[in-house]
Amino acid sequence: MSQRVLVVDDEPQILRALKASLRGAGYDVDTAETAESALTAAAVAPPDAVILDLVLPDGRGTDVARELRSWSSVPIIVLSAVGDESEKVAALDAGADDYVTKPFGIDELLARLRAAMRRVDAPGEPVIEVGALRVDLEKRAVAFAGEPVQLTPHEFKLLRLLVLNEGKLLTHAAILREVWGRAYTDESHYLHVYVSQLRRKIEPDPTRPRYILTEPGAGYRLVAPRS
Repeated sequence: MSQRVLVVDDEPQILRALKASLRGAGYDVDTAETAESALTAAAVAPPDAVILDLVLPDGRGTDVARELRSWSSVPIIVLSAVGDESEKVAALDAGADDYVTKPFGIDELLARLRAAMRRVDAPGEPVIEVGALRVDLEKRAVAFAGEPVQLTPHEFKLLRLLVLNEGKLLTHAAILREVWGRAYTDESHYLHVYVSQLRRKIEPDPTRPRYILTEPGAGYRLVAPRS
């Protein structure tokens, strides 16, 4: 059965081009030109992935991503002519899995789409406890010292990778490849930002981390702190 992709963009030529390219790659394609119609389409016929423009006639793509993420784990790739770093971070924090700046190559977009769809979490994963940290991988729920911790989708993916490799040194490139995809393996600033954000949420003292340790020039490892 073909996988279904919802493409959301208000530029007719881009919709036509993406529809043709995605169908040529074997996907079924639905389209929407507004935020409202995108959310309606996703609710009526849930897609396997969403390609979402950042600027829409009736709202922001970040708002659509945030709304979708409130009830769906569908992979979301944001497209935009806006290349500002803060816009990228806002889109990722809203729940997008990746960000592609216009103009883009269709081969790159298809590769990122495949990677995002592969990263959808499999069901039946365990609950892992490290010190006072508790991570339910199936329910995507995190708690510290019994208190729930709210994480963005990428923060959860980063923490998931770290807890599954407790005690193991993970290089910058390995983490970037597993969490963001191969295209990001040289963009370590993404990783530094997200590690800092994650530390603020799970470390008793983020300035003196005891769970997520830095190995200078190499990467990070998650450990159970010594008592």
